[in-house]
Amino acid sequence: MDHEDRFINLEIKLAQQEDLLDELNKTIYRQERRIDGLEAMVAKLADHVRTLRDAGQAPLNERPPHY
Repeated sequence: MDHEDRFINLEIKLAQQEDLLDELNKTIYRQERRIDGLEAMVAKLADHVRTLRDAGQAPLNERPPHY
């Protein structure tokens, strides 16, 4: 394999690595947005439970009907 072929192979590998890095960054961005949404949902649920508890309407810890 001559130097030109080696150089071409390195360029191909570099391009593939750049594509992979871009896809990984996109995936991390989507996951971060999803996590932010889930954290907001958990905070709302916690506030709702606190509101119910403070109003004397705490959620019941009853067993589900299939027990």
